[in-house]
Amino acid sequence: MPSIFTFIPSLHQNFTFKGKLGLLLGVPFLILGVPFLKINNMNEKTTILFYLFKVKLNKKGMCPLRCRITYKKKRKEFSTGLFINPDSWKSKEQTSDNSTLNTQISLIMQEINQAFLFLKVNKEQLDVEDIYLQYKGKNIKEEETVLEVFKAHNNRINKLIGKEYVLATLWKFNQAMALLKEFIKHHYKKNDYLFKDLDIKFIKDYEFYLRSERNLAQSSIYKMIQRFRKIIKIAISEGHLDKDPFIMYKCKNPKITIVYLTVEELKVLEEHQFNQAKLEQVKDMFVFCCYTGLAYQEMASLKKHHIIKGFDGNLWIEIIRTKTTKKISIPLLPVPLELLNKYTSELPTISNQKFNSYLKEITALVGIDKKLTHHTARKTFATTVLLYNDVPMEIVSELLGHSSITITESHYGKIVQKKVSEQMIQLKNKLSKK
Repeated sequence: MPSIFTFIPSLHQNFTFKGKLGLLLGVPFLILGVPFLKINNMNEKTTILFYLFKVKLNKKGMCPLRCRITYKKKRKEFSTGLFINPDSWKSKEQTSDNSTLNTQISLIMQEINQAFLFLKVNKEQLDVEDIYLQYKGKNIKEEETVLEVFKAHNNRINKLIGKEYVLATLWKFNQAMALLKEFIKHHYKKNDYLFKDLDIKFIKDYEFYLRSERNLAQSSIYKMIQRFRKIIKIAISEGHLDKDPFIMYKCKNPKITIVYLTVEELKVLEEHQFNQAKLEQVKDMFVFCCYTGLAYQEMASLKKHHIIKGFDGNLWIEIIRTKTTKKISIPLLPVPLELLNKYTSELPTISNQKFNSYLKEITALVGIDKKLTHHTARKTFATTVLLYNDVPMEIVSELLGHSSITITESHYGKIVQKKVSEQMIQLKNKLSKK
């Protein structure tokens, strides 16, 4: 056994070694050649163990020697690059009959030990992977934070604007990140938060903050929580989180009340003539969207080249939906076709804000007691024009340009139930007359 000594500073820790131990001036030191170390630091235990990988026996009858570091019940195993005769290996003593090999083993163990001690002094939190990386001389992985992953997600969206996402999506996630950053600063007095510290309490406190400090409506709170949840899913997939803190959490999803015009209300609006030109134009555009389902962006960008003759010989609107970048094809019914002829195939231009402002005047003048926005026309198309005329849900989803039928069903499923109820009442009345 070589008489080479390595000095190990105590760092005010209690060290115990399985193997040979010496004391030099009252400070523990390690005799090289004893390649098994166990360090007790309060409740923390670090173990270095060497073992043979016998399934990889080579032609010379030698097998690889592997090393296993165990820290906080987590293991890191790796190849030492050394080969040994299985008959000369003493597993219990962790030594072999080859003194040169014993020295090499001891040097590996010494370097791992020094890596661990260095990290204990310089790093507040560490794991077994950190010890291994420090031993190999590689960069220690930084603990990921919530806002860093959130920012990386938003940067990805920004680079895919016009390809997979629209600008509005980026704005919504930037808003969600800003609110989360405010909460962390307000509640924890920090600029960011580590994923490893995330738990259900963090989420509940965040929800309470949005409600109490930011005075957000439940629908807005739900959206912010769902956007934050997407970041959590990314963190789990990338290995920053071991478990989902949302497992035992449920944010109340507010019931969506769909506002749309009934057949009678739509007819009243169609037949009303306004003296003011701008009101008449806004009414026409609103009615046009009630029969086509175009969202504001599609209506505003509609040009002559979007009107094509379809396979059936009729005129169709073919346009890319801004929100989903999905191409939609909508057959032109008589009412919107008549309005296009009135405006020579291109509708007047007006901002969404002005459009909704004029709608308030229109509803007051015609006596419709509902708060209308441009989006109400799209919902009227889905309900009064399509579903109430027995158009199947999958066709409705296609005409609206939804990314999946699930979205259509979640919004308009109850409308279908109401339609079924009305049909059954009519059937009941017919049967009762027989």
